[in-house]
Amino acid sequence: MKKKQTLFLCTGIAAAGAAAISAVSYAITNTMVKLALDRKQPEVLEKHAKSQLSASREDPVLKLAAEAAKTLEASGCETVEITSYDGLRLVGHWKECPGAKRIIVAMHGWRSSWSRDFGMIAPFYEANGCSVLFAEQRGQNNSGGDYMGFGMLERYDCKAWIDWVNARTGGTLPVYLAGISMGASTVLMTAGFDLPENVRGVMADCGFTSAHAIWKHVVQELHLGYTGIRGAAANDLCRRKINMGSREYTTLHAMEQEKVPILFVHGTDDKFVPIEMTYENYKACKAPKRLLVVPGAEHGMSFHVDRAAYEKAVLDFWESYDA
Repeated sequence: MKKKQTLFLCTGIAAAGAAAISAVSYAITNTMVKLALDRKQPEVLEKHAKSQLSASREDPVLKLAAEAAKTLEASGCETVEITSYDGLRLVGHWKECPGAKRIIVAMHGWRSSWSRDFGMIAPFYEANGCSVLFAEQRGQNNSGGDYMGFGMLERYDCKAWIDWVNARTGGTLPVYLAGISMGASTVLMTAGFDLPENVRGVMADCGFTSAHAIWKHVVQELHLGYTGIRGAAANDLCRRKINMGSREYTTLHAMEQEKVPILFVHGTDDKFVPIEMTYENYKACKAPKRLLVVPGAEHGMSFHVDRAAYEKAVLDFWESYDA
């Protein structure tokens, strides 16, 4: 009888321990998904981000990017608005170039901003005859929405901005979609739609393949498991927030439907979005495609690290597909 009681007690303790571990694991996953999708990031992570920002203010590259962002913000862009397919107020910044040769629809990255991600390249766009619509992504900054969609929802917003620029300009100029990081995944996913005839190409800088894939990569970099319960929980939490699972639509799905040419860009030293994801996108792409790999460039830093190669790749791309 005592043996049975001891066995029952041990089994109960083990079950309670497993339940406690599962509860902790779920809590961690919930925090991670909040960080990924929620407009307001978890308080503990917000404090960490502020600490990291304070520690990096003297970084010369970040200082250069911050100065370029201020210059772009002060350059006289017209603030414009549209309503998303699901009723959100979306804000953009229209920078018109007199005698423009083409239009860029620019989508910034995760927890970033239009001026921060495109401040350094904006003078290159202007010098080469580009009017630009700098979008503010949903769930960030001045645009509406409680959640980000890791490209799955933003692709609809990007398509709406294409319609806006065509209505504004008459639809006669070539249009290119440009994105960095999550913005790159956004424009790649947008390319899965049947787009207006004047959309001539996509420029995707360091995009990931899916929410699931990038979350898995980040979690594994933290030496936490993602397969099994955690991955399933993350997918379930994602669906509750944005009505789509983390693998429901990916860049790889879009690449199977893609018709317009794509210029892929990625830095070899990107620790946040591994360059292998761009290789996957490139391999899956059914449309005409080009690839620029920038040795030594970290996440989103390819233009800064090798500006000459970046500009040449973009100019060649435009020259090939403007007409």
